[in-house]
Amino acid sequence: MGRYRPPQKPGSNYITPEGYQRLYDELNYLWRKKRPAVTQAVSEAAAQGDRSENAEYIYGKKQLREIDGRVRFLRKRLDHLQAVDRVPEDTSVIYFGAWVKLEDEDGNEIKYRIVGPDEFDTAQGWISMDSPVARALMKKTIDDEVRVQLPGGDRILYVLAVQYERFGEN
Repeated sequence: MGRYRPPQKPGSNYITPEGYQRLYDELNYLWRKKRPAVTQAVSEAAAQGDRSENAEYIYGKKQLREIDGRVRFLRKRLDHLQAVDRVPEDTSVIYFGAWVKLEDEDGNEIKYRIVGPDEFDTAQGWISMDSPVARALMKKTIDDEVRVQLPGGDRILYVLAVQYERFGEN
């Protein structure tokens, strides 16, 4: 019996076309390349005899379980995702997929892209649309003041720019 985990609110089903393609490519790689190679290795390890003390066999079976779990997750998730491939009519308003340039209370500039929960990457400045910052930014425009409630306290951000293409690196 596993450990009880309370039900979580499901994440949003939106994703960028690039994010969808990455997940689709990962699924194809796991199913068509990695899984057959691991299956072959497990088969060869099983042919060696005693499986109870065969580390290659035990590790290979563990790898297969992990691959199969990820494949199941990706197939299920890809069925429910909706790739957002068009720009909104009003590009001055922050919606899904927007690149946003902000300024904090100390005058520091921050750049974010609002993406789906399956593709956030803080190193690139991609934040999930389900995050507190992105939720606070939704439907805001240039020169708006945004109050974000974070665990460490409230934070005020000012919207400097909104666009639906990557900001030029200066």
